[in-house]
Order: sequence, then C-alpha cells, then structure tokens
Amino acid sequence: MTAPTLMRTSYLATLSAGVLMAGITPVLANDSQAQPLDRLWSFANVSVNYLDWSNGTERRTASNAAKSDFTYVEIEGGAGFSWGEFYGFFDFENPTNDQFDESSGGKDNFRTAGKITSHIYLGDSPLSLYAHVYDFRDYGYNGREQDQILGLGYRTTFANGLWFKPFIGAARVQSDGYTGMNGYMAGWVAGYDFAALDQNFSVTNWHEQTFGRDDDYLEQNYVGDKAGSVGTNGALSLWWHPTDLITTGIQYRYSDNKLGTPNDYQNAMIYSVKLNLL
Repeated sequence: MTAPTLMRTSYLATLSAGVLMAGITPVLANDSQAQPLDRLWSFANVSVNYLDWSNGTERRTASNAAKSDFTYVEIEGGAGFSWGEFYGFFDFENPTNDQFDESSGGKDNFRTAGKITSHIYLGDSPLSLYAHVYDFRDYGYNGREQDQILGLGYRTTFANGLWFKPFIGAARVQSDGYTGMNGYMAGWVAGYDFAALDQNFSVTNWHEQTFGRDDDYLEQNYVGDKAGSVGTNGALSLWWHPTDLITTGIQYRYSDNKLGTPNDYQNAMIYSVKLNLL
C-alpha cells in the first residue's frame, strides 16, 4: 500500500475512533446512582468479510462503475443510554492493495467506508431526533462521497421480540462531483433473535430509500448515464452465534440506482466472521 497522506491518516483515525467509542463509551458514574453516561447496552466487534458480487451484477456494471469481489475488515460498535443511542462502523476494503490497483485496472483499489448513526430520544416518546453520516472514499481515483441525514426516527419492539427502527430525513451530500442538498432518505434497521437446533441465531435488515435527489447529483455522481431520482440500498442478514466470542453470518446485499451505477440492479452475497469484543 502506498504511504498515506497526513490528511488521510487524520481522517481514518478520527472516524475509526468514533466507531470504537460508540461501542466502548466508558461508564464514569458510580453504581449507586444512574448518570447520563451509564450504558444500558453496548457491543463492539472486529470482522473479516468477503463480498461476492453476482455474475449478473458484474456483467451489468462492466461499463458503468464496474464491480469486483473484495475482502474488507470492519470495526463495528454501538451503545445505548437513557437519552439516546449510537451505532457506527468503519470498513477497510481491499486492505492489502495499493491505493490504485494496477492489476485490476482500478476495480480493486484500497477504499474506506464508514457510518455513524444516532437516535436522540424525544422525552419518553418512541420518537427521536435522527442523524447519520456515511462517508466513502476511493483513494485510487481521489473519489469521495459523504451523505448527511437529519430527521426523525422511531423505535419499537414487538411482543415477539422483533425490534424496528425506521427513520426519515432531509439529505445533503458532499462529494468531489456535487455538494449540496440532495432530496430525502427514508429507511430502517430491524432485527429478530431466535433459537433453532439448540443454537442462537438472529436476522437483521437495514434498508435505505433515497428520493427527490438533485439532477446535478444524478448526472455528476454516476458513470455512463443519469441515474433515476429514487435509489435503493440495503442488506438482509442471517447470523449464527455459536459462542459469546464468535459470530458468523451471510448477508444478501442489494442496491439499485446507487453505488455509482445508474439504472441497474446490483446484488451480492457477503460472508462474515466477527470477533466480539463486548
């Protein structure tokens, strides 16, 4: 890998630290009285993942933001408090490759992706002030895009244990192609824990629907053609928890009018092994 610049090093350190702090925020108060930084729940893990794009996706995107299978290392964490909750991850894609990978013609460049989300509770209601920042960088092409969402969230857990956290908000983008307001995003995260064959499993889903996006963004931030104003992005996952230390799973990754490719559906399978730190 080529030597990183000071700016890149500072960016990686800052966002990675934010992800870790989401999972391991210290408890500063004593046990006798609840304090604002007392965690109600938290988790943190490091994982190795392999994303395998479908043959159809590789064929459809060959001339517009071509997709190639890749390995990534992820740091992930989250924490909940009496007044709000936070979640974050940071991915190192193709972590052993150069910033521009000559052998793949740039498809397997070293890249990073990170997200931090938050729900700040509005009193005792299930509503929350929702915010998230997603940042993607392709260092070989000096490409970057950061999505910033601010809006309202909602939290509920059903009697059967299914939890569901939808949100909707105004979107702003900051990128090398376009910077400014960019329509809206609605979506959710959801999950359900269950046991089968004396083993512990869980199903999770994250989904994002963007709409009303700016025409300049749709022309400048996509390859080969103008994208449609509605974009879809998400993953459906099945996790196996054989021990407290290890989690493994498979994810169905799906996208349409996102990831730089206009007007084409993209899908992949992701195979993951996590080392649970909390």
